Amino acid sequence: MSLDKSHSDNRIQSLALRWRRRLEVFFPSKRITVEQARRLKKQMHDFSRGGLALFWQRQGIYAGAAILCGFYYSIPIAVLCYVLCQLTDLFDSFISLRVINRKDHSFRHSIVLLKWLFLSNTLSTLAVAIFTYLIAKLEGPTEHFSSLFFLFAAGLFAAVNNHQLPQVLAVRLIVYGALFIYIPGADIWNQHTSYQSTAWLHFATSLFVLYFVLECSVIFLRLYQKGLDQLDELRAERDRAQESYEVKSQFVSVVSHELRTPLTSINGSLTLLRDSDLSKNPDSAARMLDIAHKNSLRLSKLINDLLDIQKMEAHKMTYIFASVDLGELIDEAAESVTPYADQFETTIRVTQPKQPITIRGDHERMMQVLDNLLSNAVKFSHPGSYIELGASLQDGLPMLEVRDYGIGIPDDAHNKVFEKFSQVDNSDRRDFDGTGLGLSIVRQIVEDHDAEIDFESAPGEGTRFFITFPVAPDTADE
Repeated sequence: MSLDKSHSDNRIQSLALRWRRRLEVFFPSKRITVEQARRLKKQMHDFSRGGLALFWQRQGIYAGAAILCGFYYSIPIAVLCYVLCQLTDLFDSFISLRVINRKDHSFRHSIVLLKWLFLSNTLSTLAVAIFTYLIAKLEGPTEHFSSLFFLFAAGLFAAVNNHQLPQVLAVRLIVYGALFIYIPGADIWNQHTSYQSTAWLHFATSLFVLYFVLECSVIFLRLYQKGLDQLDELRAERDRAQESYEVKSQFVSVVSHELRTPLTSINGSLTLLRDSDLSKNPDSAARMLDIAHKNSLRLSKLINDLLDIQKMEAHKMTYIFASVDLGELIDEAAESVTPYADQFETTIRVTQPKQPITIRGDHERMMQVLDNLLSNAVKFSHPGSYIELGASLQDGLPMLEVRDYGIGIPDDAHNKVFEKFSQVDNSDRRDFDGTGLGLSIVRQIVEDHDAEIDFESAPGEGTRFFITFPVAPDTADE
């Protein structure tokens, strides 16, 4: 008994879940993108604005239909149906005004208003359907010209003016379509007419007209959806142009800063060398030459970074893949960056893997990756601190890790770490030099190695960058 009850409960839950998913097509309740929410808002606004613009046209249609019904069939029914159509239309117009004059533009409020629009238009559809059905009853078993023409006009009106919201359009077409089939079909059923009867001709004609209305609905719906798609493309193009402009502005700001500082130093050093008697102060001359040399290297690195970015964007970056021992790689990287770290009174601690680890990669590009990561770690560390550089196996996958205990990365800057020309401080008077290209280049090189890079950071506690590589083909079978 309990098993039967459990099975019945599961069937009910499954049925409820199925209907919930179907309703979500009409009223999306899950998290959607900003573009989808904005698109729904525009559809509702266009629908409501169009409905209000056609208010007086609908009044003329209702009045004309009521006058014809009252003159030829029944005044009480004409008045009753006219009042019913007026009440539902006024309610529909009231909801449309709420949509247009809304102050809460959240997605949740859009769903609430969408449900109200769905309700108001459903009531309006039922009012028109009742009006048409009563006229068909008053006509009796005949050709039903008036009732079917009213239905045709209502369906075509919906196809032309309600395509902005497929939910509302579907309800109108379903109700009108069912009535389109029922009115002539009921005559055939009740009178048991033969296939030679004109009743079947009327039924076939109704199907043809219904198909025409449905086809018009699909055409107008596709045209509107295509217009929305084009609008989204234009908006996306505008956003891309804005992003390009911002990147260009950042490029000018960063490059001008990075060029101005070393050029000023080089110019100053060379001016002192030109205007001074080098024989009297050789130590000062050597110091000036050292400053000029260091700043020329800084300019060379800036140019190389710009060239690398250009190659990556053009997909012309070349790699020479071979077996790379991670233990040897981190030793070489630490040795290369140590002179730079000494300037900041920072040491690099290397942790060798417990066993040899080999990856398939480009040795020079991997050195470039570690050079950028270690240089950043040194730059943002406190004097007297240390940096950890290590290689290990994590869940069977080779991993490189660079960890510092410096200032860390603010939480609001995490999503900008790997962007081009992006730094924590992009102003002209920032505390740390750099183009903001290093980590962008690092990520691209890592991804070109089919690897992944990520980081963990806490302000004031430091940052940990780690790169996870796929298993090298020559070691995968071992």
